[in-house]
Amino acid sequence: MENGDPQHVRRSRILFLDAYDSFTNNIVSLLTELLNVQVCVRRMDLSPFPPDRGPSWTREELVDRLGGFDAVVCGPGPGSPLNPDDVGAFRTLWELAQAEAVPVLGVCLGFQSLVCTFGGEIRKLRRGLHGMVRDIDYESRDIFSGVRPFKATLYHSLCADLGQDAVPVSEWASQQYRPFPGAPDLIPLAWSRGHVDEGEDGRILMAVKHARRPFWGLQYHPESICTHPEAHDVLRNWWAEAQRWNAMSRMSPLRSLAESESGEVETPTHTDQYNKLSRQHGQTSCELFDTTHAGPQHYSFVKLNIPQDLTAVEVAEALGEGKDDTIVLDSSSASKGDPLALYSIIALEADKAPRLKHRAGERFVILSSPSQQSGLSAQEERIGYPDSAPGEFSPWQVFSKFWSERRLDVSNLPAGLPDVFKGGLIGYVSYESGLDALSPGVLPTERGHRRPDICLAWVTRSVVLDHRANTAYIQTIGSDPSAGQEYCKVVADKLRDAACMTNQGVYNPAHRNGVDQWQQCPGEVFQYQLPNAATYQDKVRRCQDSIKEGNSYELCLTDQTFITRARGDDVPPHVNTKGAILNRATPWDIFKRLRSRQPAPFGSFVKLGGATLISSSPERFLQHTSEGLCAMRPMKGTVRKSDQVSTLSQAEEILHIPKEEAENLMIVDLVRHDLHGICGAGKVTVPELLKVEEYATVFQMVTNVQGQLNAGREAKHPRRKSEFNGLDVLSSVLPPGSMTGAPKKRSCEILYGLEKGIERSLYSGVVGYMDAAGKGDWSVTIRAMFRWDDELAPPAEGETEKREVWHIGAGGAVTILSTPEGEHDEMVTKLSGPLGIWKAME
Repeated sequence: MENGDPQHVRRSRILFLDAYDSFTNNIVSLLTELLNVQVCVRRMDLSPFPPDRGPSWTREELVDRLGGFDAVVCGPGPGSPLNPDDVGAFRTLWELAQAEAVPVLGVCLGFQSLVCTFGGEIRKLRRGLHGMVRDIDYESRDIFSGVRPFKATLYHSLCADLGQDAVPVSEWASQQYRPFPGAPDLIPLAWSRGHVDEGEDGRILMAVKHARRPFWGLQYHPESICTHPEAHDVLRNWWAEAQRWNAMSRMSPLRSLAESESGEVETPTHTDQYNKLSRQHGQTSCELFDTTHAGPQHYSFVKLNIPQDLTAVEVAEALGEGKDDTIVLDSSSASKGDPLALYSIIALEADKAPRLKHRAGERFVILSSPSQQSGLSAQEERIGYPDSAPGEFSPWQVFSKFWSERRLDVSNLPAGLPDVFKGGLIGYVSYESGLDALSPGVLPTERGHRRPDICLAWVTRSVVLDHRANTAYIQTIGSDPSAGQEYCKVVADKLRDAACMTNQGVYNPAHRNGVDQWQQCPGEVFQYQLPNAATYQDKVRRCQDSIKEGNSYELCLTDQTFITRARGDDVPPHVNTKGAILNRATPWDIFKRLRSRQPAPFGSFVKLGGATLISSSPERFLQHTSEGLCAMRPMKGTVRKSDQVSTLSQAEEILHIPKEEAENLMIVDLVRHDLHGICGAGKVTVPELLKVEEYATVFQMVTNVQGQLNAGREAKHPRRKSEFNGLDVLSSVLPPGSMTGAPKKRSCEILYGLEKGIERSLYSGVVGYMDAAGKGDWSVTIRAMFRWDDELAPPAEGETEKREVWHIGAGGAVTILSTPEGEHDEMVTKLSGPLGIWKAME
């Protein structure tokens, strides 16, 4: 069709109503690519879909603007179709007068809303089918005409009831595709046969059409990565039917819509948004922001050959790190041939690095620049816009602007360097930071502390160990390349002379692993507060109740163990210049033992911003190159190594079952949604699906999801001033889906209540870096322990001083197939690694 300009061809447009789901972007991408249409997204309550910050539509505005859309899709989401708050404007579409009707496709919740509006009932399934992949049965007619057989992914615990269970087996073949007496306007198009012998319903409605109106519905998820591509022909057929109906029956001609009417808004980069707010609100005081290591950055380095199996711990100790603020990202499993354990990073002089800190809910970032003179306090300035509208300011705008002013020109870097950290932002992000952005208002204003939820240091001096090539890079970034090169030479000379480089054969492995230090300080008194088994199992049941009600597909429940011990000197032996006899293991010693007992590719020791974090994480969250290639590796499905499960094939046999695969699949589809939101339609792939990998103490099921940033940016977003960078990506995918469940927003809100508002803090967050050249790598903070300097417990009996508090988080993904006992066992399995370090010190 054409608008008033005969030379201008109107592009077909679909309105997608999102029900606060975590698969929306996958469906939008599929529709965009498959049908070559423009898809505009609005919430089902008619509020704007991010990044749109415009006003909500009224019902009248929705009805008026339908004239600019060829069709509407009512998407999936949590909740019940019987609850008006869960379906919102879906019912408006079903109830339009014939003259106002438009073609509509309901998916999952949208399908159920269609059914219950026109005479069908909604009831709970005997057993939910979240993440289950099943055969779809249908006749070759209507939108299933000519479609080849396929399997599809199901994500539902409620089902449509047309009275199908009352039909005798002898009559089912002739009745199943005819209208049922209670819902004469609904024509069944497809069914799924449940596994009755496993407690499932036998006849589950999968698709319907309205007998007289242009309404269709699909219970299964066509966008899931495990739905067969043959199912896409159903969408092509639906689109053809919708266009046919528009041509023959639509009362008013389709019209063009202004951008403000359609709800289509391009996603701004964080840097562009920062600049926009600066113009609107005026630049805040940020002298430090403009002067702290700003301007053109030059990269200097010295390359050293190193002994095989040289560790980050040995290098850090040789260079005197570990006394004050310390950052080590440690691939401790490199010696075991782990293909992910390629590099380790040691920040040098981290205590002198400027750092950016943000607390969830605040509309400013604190930039702190430590004094270079002993005894002087750090300079601090606030950067932000306290007067900005809710949702307008994000701390990531400041981080992105700070980074962009200091980025390295990649074209000037020497050839042949490994694609790894060269200096830049490095630190941690808490779970609550992501939660606050995802669901504003969930966290209370007063949280009982002033700890940062994000703390990123701008590290300009560092050492990178290339474990595969057995080389080290001593490196700096800064405005003075000659000074940088001289610094690198001094550090390189110091490292060359270190015992770990010159006496590798006699270097004490016990010292490397922290064993000797523990043997020197026996008898520490620890107090433990572990999760109560009965309470945890009850939480699992409550998770399953929420899943049965349709409020979530999967809930990643966690709990915390608290350990207290007497405070003491944190200075480890290798930098103890006073000759004092230590009476306890320092955090550095604990880190050494954890990395030895539980080697992993993404371990870390981060002492920064009042926190001490010790991690041995096996899970990469997000990696991206300077060219914008993003990779996420959701990890769900765990089996501990034992005499009974000692080989990869044995683990695969245990993990490749419906429950474990469903856990992983749900997070994979969620991660695809997250990446589609920033990378765009058709820019996300899954190179590896449901792969079992071996680690030091466990086997894990992992999937590799990739996305490409900025592809086709010039054509699609000509007004964007800057390209997306890794910080744009990271902020859009937090908190980690493997620690939340799906749909992410509703699941996080449910979990916050079940976990009684106890903050996960650093656990379930991420740790990693965004380097000055645009490369980034972040891991999920699991298999970890942490403490805060300001958190103290009462003295133990016989003591007078308050005690420091260490946290260990652990949990697992609860699905409808979980058992309370099994989930508790999984939580204990994950807890046992970090907790075992403390038990060994008793």
